[in-house]
Amino acid sequence: MSARIIPLAPESPPAIRLPVAGFTALDTRVFPGRRAAVVYLQGCPLQCGYCETGEMTTPRRGEPGEWEGLQALLAAGSGQLDAVVFSGGEPTLHADLPAAAEACRALGLAVGLHTAGPYPERLEALLPQLDWVALDTKGRGADFDRIAGRERIWQRHARSLSLLLEGDTPFECRTTVHWRDFSLEALERLAMTLADCGVRHYAIQLARLERCRDPDYCRPVADAPSRETLETLVRRLRPHFAHIELRG
Repeated sequence: MSARIIPLAPESPPAIRLPVAGFTALDTRVFPGRRAAVVYLQGCPLQCGYCETGEMTTPRRGEPGEWEGLQALLAAGSGQLDAVVFSGGEPTLHADLPAAAEACRALGLAVGLHTAGPYPERLEALLPQLDWVALDTKGRGADFDRIAGRERIWQRHARSLSLLLEGDTPFECRTTVHWRDFSLEALERLAMTLADCGVRHYAIQLARLERCRDPDYCRPVADAPSRETLETLVRRLRPHFAHIELRG
């Protein structure tokens, strides 16, 4: 008598575990030309004094079912949405992010990412699933480490920028400016360095003082350049970029 062969049920893929720290159902500003939901993920290795989402910096692992509940919300709203943007915190901190991005693409949504680029190897693996990236460029060289509060981060960021410059995923660089961290001259040097590297889209955004992680950053800087002075700088930089924008 021949042995009976019992077919094995296919293994289901492992559950996606992401620590969701916040969710915006619809935002038309975070992904150019798209109506996007924003998923904020918990945890960040950086310690920027101006950070207004400091409560999201402490890492944790996602709870079972946490992502599935959010995915159901995205599916329910997919008729009104074009995209989802993963923000944070630092989204690339999490190993399950590529699986979540693929799940969003299966819903017909474009996928965007906000990152400071501290994990270039993870960004490289994720890029095929991304339709747009905002790379948070905190400073030039060692200034990046000073502003981010961590050593040897700027080299990792530089590698992430190289990946974007060498690839075909649309992206912008953006710099949040707090005048405790920058002089006007340092900001111009950073912008020109990015332009010389080949960055074509750049945004300068002013730090908001209401919710800074470091209380000292909540105080106005007495000799901060005026808005008009900053707008003059942006006009001077405009010929070096396809698009440059002042936000905030």
